[in-house]
Amino acid sequence: MVEMRKLNKHFGSLHVLKEIDLSVTPGEVVVVIGASGSGKSTLIRCINGLEEFQSGMLDVDGNRLVPLGKSTKALQTIRTEVGMVFQQFNLFPHLSVLDNITLAPMKVRGQSRQEAEATAKRLLTRVGIADQAQKLPTQLSGGQQQRVALARALAMEPRLMLFDEPTSALDPEMIGEVLDAMRELAREGMTMVIVTHEMGFAREVADRVIYIHKGEITEQGPPEQLFDAPQHERTKSFLARVLKH
Repeated sequence: MVEMRKLNKHFGSLHVLKEIDLSVTPGEVVVVIGASGSGKSTLIRCINGLEEFQSGMLDVDGNRLVPLGKSTKALQTIRTEVGMVFQQFNLFPHLSVLDNITLAPMKVRGQSRQEAEATAKRLLTRVGIADQAQKLPTQLSGGQQQRVALARALAMEPRLMLFDEPTSALDPEMIGEVLDAMRELAREGMTMVIVTHEMGFAREVADRVIYIHKGEITEQGPPEQLFDAPQHERTKSFLARVLKH
């Protein structure tokens, strides 16, 4: 589903991603962990073309992205096949929950309003907020807004879902409801790449955990291996810090 080879990303003189090799197979749940500023979010933003990369190779579901954004046709295809949920909810504040979800399927996929609304209502039921369809985003809690954002991404019937720290902007009591919706996706076999600080969640849902340090993949493996018997000293010290809290 994702094939990344020797990928390098710079912000000016800052080398943010260094010779990244990463493969994600269909149905796999990959969780990316690491300290703030390590390049985690930049990594997944490269996958759907939100960030350009300077060198290397990136193939997403058979669509090849080339360095420095010269992949217009492939990028358009990827954007319709890859869903993304951000830290901030990025909902349209002037549109109802229902309209937030139906907009892209109607505009991009050419669905009728009736078809798009039927899908939206089914997805709102799936994420547990079917009764919120007519409300504006500002009338919802943070956890509810993030579940709307998830439903909106799923409405495009993506083959791959990317999550960029989807719970980091939420109050602690709201985190569980978003993670529950993501657990359900994992059980259904959705291919996912997740950046998160929720280590318990990573241990539970990941097929593979990747630890990034200063733009390099330092270590990766099944969660039981990486959390219980990390091989690299940097991984050990990072986990010692985060698991203490």
